[in-house]
Amino acid sequence: MSKRLLWIGMILLASGCVKQVDWPVKKFSGNLLVVDGILTNEVKQQSVILTLPVSQLNENPGAATGATVVVSNEDSTYQLTEQPANSGIYVTSKTFTAYPDKNYNLLIYYQGQTFTAKARMEPGAYFQQLSYKKNEGNDLYHVDYVASAFTTGEPAMWELLLDWSSVPGYDTLDPSQTRARMLFYTLRTLDVSEIFAPAVEQVSFPAGTIIEERRYSLTAAHAEYIRTLLLETTWQGGLFSSSSSNVATNLSAGATGFFGVCAVTSLSITVTP
Repeated sequence: MSKRLLWIGMILLASGCVKQVDWPVKKFSGNLLVVDGILTNEVKQQSVILTLPVSQLNENPGAATGATVVVSNEDSTYQLTEQPANSGIYVTSKTFTAYPDKNYNLLIYYQGQTFTAKARMEPGAYFQQLSYKKNEGNDLYHVDYVASAFTTGEPAMWELLLDWSSVPGYDTLDPSQTRARMLFYTLRTLDVSEIFAPAVEQVSFPAGTIIEERRYSLTAAHAEYIRTLLLETTWQGGLFSSSSSNVATNLSAGATGFFGVCAVTSLSITVTP
């Protein structure tokens, strides 16, 4: 009985400490460059996205245009061009595949400054497909399990691309209403902020939905970047929030974000009743 009363007291104490506050966001006045670049072992035009910091919550970042972007390894050098113009998206002129036994270098020249990063690829791995369950109260479904959030093995990022635009009854809707992208992470760390993170919106979809499940291999440095990013975003605001801090990066001074090289393994699933 005493243990039960202790738990009730802790819950009441936690709920009693919640209050609404105004949190002014300081406007960033520097020239920080935000880099989002992942090379993969897929045969495709590889890309790097360059943006600028925002000063308001949920503000769309501005594109860092007019940069010179080069990716290289021991054997080859690839010049990236901005496509479309003024988008901040830089792509290679031809397709190429990244390999796990190579060292990749990123060179960015932007507004008189030079930024660099280095990365390698961890090998990919096969995996068991995700599971999904039917919602309570309707005929839609939701993702029930993808992978354990904690692992003693290799860390990974999981990308789910859901498409139900061809399902009867949904085929006349706007494409933005019939597609979804979900991300999950398997990391070697387990944080209190992760365990008690705020609830996230559940994505519901009908039978007939096609799900492409993709696993990205992560190096230890890439996993640490994702962990610190989650601590500042998705895991922030729960019962045990953490103090704000800088997100880890492998970019040189004056830039943030991450340049990674990932092996991708994938499979396709069709949701059946």
